[in-house]
Amino acid sequence: MGLGKAKGSTRINRYEQQASATSFESLGELAQALQVPPAYLLADSAPMADAILELGQANPQQQAQFAQLMQALSVDPAFAKPLLQALALPKRERDRIRKALLAALRDTEA
Repeated sequence: MGLGKAKGSTRINRYEQQASATSFESLGELAQALQVPPAYLLADSAPMADAILELGQANPQQQAQFAQLMQALSVDPAFAKPLLQALALPKRERDRIRKALLAALRDTEA
């Protein structure tokens, strides 16, 4: 893909204007060069791209947990706001809320 500045700029402009398409192989090479997951380059929005980057840095178990969490939040989106508020709190407060939540969940299992 070694293109000069002028030719590379023209080619990028063609991709931006959707006058040209790239192959999946080239997409993979570009993602590797940028050190991002290929899906990052196909994201429809900045928040989606951010989520893809976070998922790409997680281990497989964390990825599975993230997927479950996203599915659960799509079923009950009202849960997202208080969860995000709790996560924005200082660590000591987050720990207190986590312990209270775990205790409440244990009580429901009994």
